[in-house]
Amino acid sequence: MIQGTTSDAGKSTVVTALCRLQHRAGIAVAPFKPQNMALNSAVTADGGEIGRAQALQAQAAGLEPHTDMNPVLLKPETDTGAQIIVHGRPVARLDARGYHGYKRRAMQAVLESYERLRTRYDSILVEGAGSPAEINLRERDIANMGFAEAVDCPVLLVGDIDRGGVFAQLVGTLELLADSERERIRGFLINRFRGDPALLQPGLDWLEKRTGIPVLGVLPWLEGLHLDAEDALDPRQRLATDTALRVVVPALPRISNHTDLDPLRHHPQVDLRFVGPGQTPPPSDLVVLPGSKSVAADLRWLRQQGWAEYLARHLRYGGRLVGICGGFQMLGTAIHDPEGIEGRPGSTPGLGLLAMETTLRGDKCLRRASGTLALEGAEVKGYEIHMGRSTGPALARPAMELAHGPDGALSADGRILGTYLHGLFDHPEACTALLAWAGLSDPEPFDAEAIREREIDRLADAFARHVRMEGFEG
Repeated sequence: MIQGTTSDAGKSTVVTALCRLQHRAGIAVAPFKPQNMALNSAVTADGGEIGRAQALQAQAAGLEPHTDMNPVLLKPETDTGAQIIVHGRPVARLDARGYHGYKRRAMQAVLESYERLRTRYDSILVEGAGSPAEINLRERDIANMGFAEAVDCPVLLVGDIDRGGVFAQLVGTLELLADSERERIRGFLINRFRGDPALLQPGLDWLEKRTGIPVLGVLPWLEGLHLDAEDALDPRQRLATDTALRVVVPALPRISNHTDLDPLRHHPQVDLRFVGPGQTPPPSDLVVLPGSKSVAADLRWLRQQGWAEYLARHLRYGGRLVGICGGFQMLGTAIHDPEGIEGRPGSTPGLGLLAMETTLRGDKCLRRASGTLALEGAEVKGYEIHMGRSTGPALARPAMELAHGPDGALSADGRILGTYLHGLFDHPEACTALLAWAGLSDPEPFDAEAIREREIDRLADAFARHVRMEGFEG
C-alpha cells in the first residue's frame, strides 16, 4: 500500500508507475483505492463509476477499469456533503457526520472488492487517501491504516519535497501513528525533487538513522508530466504563441471531469486558461463550460462572476461556445430539480442560449459511447456521467450521433455546441474538427491516448532509474 504524508504527495503517480513496471514484467497486477474523494471520474467496463486516477492506473496495468478498483467514491456536492458511490453506483447523499456512521458498510464493500481482486491478480497496488496521520479521521478508517491493518498489508510512505518540510512530513507522520501502524511502514519515497541529489544525502542519512526505515528512492521533478489529475486543477499555465487558439474555461467551484480539457491544455496550438473567482475572463476564440457536480449552484456563481454578460459579448463578436455535461445543461432555459438531487428542490433559470430544459432525476446515466460529430462527420468517443435529462427544440439539431442515438445540440448559427459526452476532445479526429470549428487554421493532429501512454512510460522509466525496486517486495 502506498500512503502519503499529505494529499497530492504523489501516491497516484507512484501506483501508476508501479502498475506499468509490473505489467512490463509480466505480472498480473491491479490498482486498488479503497476510498477516493474526487470529482474527476471514469465509466468502467462493468458500467459503473470510479475515480479517474484508478482508470489511469488500470491503463498502466494493461487492464480495463473495473468498479472493484475503487469501491467507494465520494463526490463532493457542497463543503459538507457528498454523493456516496459504492461499487460504481450512487447509494446516498450524506454529510461528513452521516458518512462516518456509514463507514462500517463502506468497509464491507471495500473488503468485498479487495477479495475479488486478490483471487484474480498476483499483485495488488493499493493507494491510500490523504494522510494516515489525520487524527480526526482515524476512527473507522477505511482509506489508510484502517485498511492496511484489516488485510495485513505493508506500507510505503511518500512525501513531497517540492512543498517543503519533507523530513518533518515523514517524521511527523510516524509520530502520529500507533505502534502497530508504524511497524507496517517498510520504506520512504521522496517525490518531486529538483536539484543535485548529493545535497540531499545528509538529510536522507539522518532520516534513516532517526527512524530505522530505509529511503527507497528520490523521484525527480518531471517537467511537463501530462497525466490525468485525480481532482485538483493544475494551476500551471503553458506559454503559448500569438497564433494559438485562445480557449477560456471558468474554474467552477464544483467543476467535475476537468480532465476533458487536458487535450486542449497540452495541444501545441492552443492557449487554454482557467479563470477563477474575481478574475476577468480575457478575450477568447472558444469558451468551454465544463462539467459540474452542483449545476444550479455553479450557474449562480457564473452569474455572480459576470460570465453571462461575458458570454453574450463573446458570441456577439463571433466566438464559439462548448458546454459539456453540466455545462451543457447550463446553456438551456431552465434546470429543474423537483427531487432536490443537488440541494433544495426547485428550478433555476439557465443561460437561455439553447431552447431546451433539463430535469434532474435520481437515476444516473453511466455509459461509454462512440459515434460521429455533426462537424465533418469526425469520429468521437467518450463516456456519460449525468443525472439530468434534457428536452426541447434545440435537440432537433444534435451535436453528434452516437451508437445509442443522437446527443447534445448544435445551435442554428453553428456557434454553440452542447453535449453530455465527456472525453469530447480525446479522439484525434474529434479534436481536430472541433479546433477547426473554433477558428484554428490547419490544426495539428493530437492523439490524447498516445500522449497518455507516452507519459505513463516516461513516469515508469524514471521510477525504475531512481528507486530501489527490491524494496517493493511484500
